[in-house]
Amino acid sequence: MRRFPYGSAMVTGASSGIGEAFARLLAQEGVDLVLVARRGELLKQLASELESGHGVNVEVLQLDLTDESQVLVAEKRLTDPERPVELLVNNAGSSGSGYFAELPAERELHTAVLNALVPLRLSHACLPGMIARGAGGIVNVSSLVAVLPKPRSATYAASKAFLSSLGESLAMEVARHGVHVTTVHTGLTRSGFHAAAGVSAEALPRIKWLTSNQVARAGMDAVAAGRSSTVPGLAYRIRMPLMRAMPRSVVRAITRRVHEKGQS
Repeated sequence: MRRFPYGSAMVTGASSGIGEAFARLLAQEGVDLVLVARRGELLKQLASELESGHGVNVEVLQLDLTDESQVLVAEKRLTDPERPVELLVNNAGSSGSGYFAELPAERELHTAVLNALVPLRLSHACLPGMIARGAGGIVNVSSLVAVLPKPRSATYAASKAFLSSLGESLAMEVARHGVHVTTVHTGLTRSGFHAAAGVSAEALPRIKWLTSNQVARAGMDAVAAGRSSTVPGLAYRIRMPLMRAMPRSVVRAITRRVHEKGQS
């Protein structure tokens, strides 16, 4: 008997890292999947593996969600009444490394769109159906930097702050309808994300890194339990409330020291 409360899910950014981990864990629970990412061949390989290994149905949507016409495809799929999606995992994201004023504006806009506006649009597409059915879930993969300043990743931090705030507000709005919105505040995770963003691991704090599987499992457990947020990893769970409680002047001082150390 399937224990996980949702029978179908859309996972964005599913071709690698945290998104792939979500797809694998959901398939293990017998959940049918809609996998979304730009890298179609990787998605097809993953779909074939999950279908043969777990007997689930896997649909592949090769989409660049920063493209208006392509995000419309994902929205249309989420609103299909004949094939309802019971869980949406907003995982697709991007970042960059460098001082904001020196980075290409187009890349920063893409980061803001993918990290903040795409989850907003996809959530808006699926929530009416979930509310009408009286059940459903959304997982937003955010970051601890949502509560921190982040020099050299300013747009990334700001977009994650938007995502975390949106998720918390939506969780309060829809809980009475039996719909759960969970925000996952990740710490440093070995997922290939930092390398893709051009960020050297040597420049990052030397704290215990999470695995993609840890993050995905925490998100699944939290949304199944109806919790509005989760912080994977004990070290990060301890730090999150401290960062929220500290005066901003202290937070900025600590961030400045870490940033300067990483640049030395």
